Amino acid sequence: MSRATSATIHLGALRDNLARLRTRAAGARVMAVVKADGYGHGLERVARALADADAFGVACIADGQRLRAIGVRQRIVVLSGLDESADIAEMHRLDLESAIHHAAQIDWLAADRDPRPLRVWLKLDSGMHRLGFAAHEARAAYQRLRSLPNVDPAIGLMTHFANSDVFDDAQTATQIDVFEATFAGIEGERALSNSAAVLGWERARGDWVRPGGLVYGISVVEGRTAADFGFRPAMTFASKLVAINRVARGEAIGYAATWRCPEDMDVGVVQVGYGDGYPRSAQAGTPVLVGGVRVPLIGRVSMDLVCVDLRSAPQARIGDRVVLWGEGLPVEEIADHAGTIGYELTCGMTRRVRFLEDET
Repeated sequence: MSRATSATIHLGALRDNLARLRTRAAGARVMAVVKADGYGHGLERVARALADADAFGVACIADGQRLRAIGVRQRIVVLSGLDESADIAEMHRLDLESAIHHAAQIDWLAADRDPRPLRVWLKLDSGMHRLGFAAHEARAAYQRLRSLPNVDPAIGLMTHFANSDVFDDAQTATQIDVFEATFAGIEGERALSNSAAVLGWERARGDWVRPGGLVYGISVVEGRTAADFGFRPAMTFASKLVAINRVARGEAIGYAATWRCPEDMDVGVVQVGYGDGYPRSAQAGTPVLVGGVRVPLIGRVSMDLVCVDLRSAPQARIGDRVVLWGEGLPVEEIADHAGTIGYELTCGMTRRVRFLEDET
């Protein structure tokens, strides 16, 4: 038999989240970001569920290959763009669009002999300082792209925010100002907003929004879950209780004896660990749901198992379902206890986790 750990992907939640994003976007089109295997939810199943998305954003050409292989017909934007000149031919074959963030990419396009126009998005570094043309270079890059006969003249314009999850952040306001000033008078569809900006920065609405986490019901706004904004978690990560042990007061639980029983008590053992993708950094006190009741993690997370304090769940029995995150237990809360963000947790599922689908 396989292990009990499973990740159930709620297709209805994905659709509901897309619909709510459309409402939030107030007329802007939605480019659903499905990189990192659909944030760990499965690229193909997410794309099928989001058949009404206007476009998909991916990290690499390989993602585009997978989407086209299952018949996806929407626009697909490779957000990291061309990695080498040979990528241009594959972009044409798959009808993909490329972000352009560096002069070398324009050089490759200029040297390419395929006359077919490639649709591109010019990326501005408005202040994050990762990928993109600096403000003083961007207009010249735009003009150079416009001069190339093998570039579609309908060039999109994009940037990426560094701190948009802080809704009164001066840096985000400055980035918007830089974007607007740099491209003033230049035609082109605008795409600024990531998930957090969709929630908190109406000024950044543009022609397109390109949400990632909110598609999956995950927030990175500190102290807030996606459910606080009306979005539903699209993943339930669960396992089962495989043992219940009566442990005496003063006895240690797990590796390195980091937690000791304050009294004689029942300790539950759950079939999940960092070998499945549950974070080893999760601290004692991290909640799980045993039969729908919240109980705290105790001791260290090991590769295959975790232990939980069952004093608040005397009704617990071996075989009970244990929810690690999902409906009723936001992944953002688990991430807080583990010192990370929800994105990292959903992206971290390992191959031994069984993936299931339901329509809710």
